[in-house]
Amino acid sequence: MVPRLTDSLEFHGRALMLRAQRQQLLAGNIANADTPGYRARDFDFAAALRDATSASGSGRGLGGAATPRLRDALAAQTNLDRNNVDMDRERASFAHNAVQYESTLRFVNSSIRTALDAMKSHTSG
Repeated sequence: MVPRLTDSLEFHGRALMLRAQRQQLLAGNIANADTPGYRARDFDFAAALRDATSASGSGRGLGGAATPRLRDALAAQTNLDRNNVDMDRERASFAHNAVQYESTLRFVNSSIRTALDAMKSHTSG
């Protein structure tokens, strides 16, 4: 039971770290919306999570998490100043990532609470 719980928490811990990195990246894109020549960056979350979970082989330890491969965000339209930040896309991505982060936190909290409740009921009965 403990290894499964630990593996699950490590997986979700990596997911939270990647979500936080993506949130910072998206916030940087939004902050630089008016910077001439700024290139909006993003990464494929699913691919980054696959890389992060396979980086340590056995899946043990958060230190083995891979750095996500950044890419230019796809520009919806070209700007004269070569800035490719699309504020609608960035805001939507930021909000979606925030919701995903919160749902992962809630899942981790629920998993821990369930495990604690299971331990309490086992010891009290």
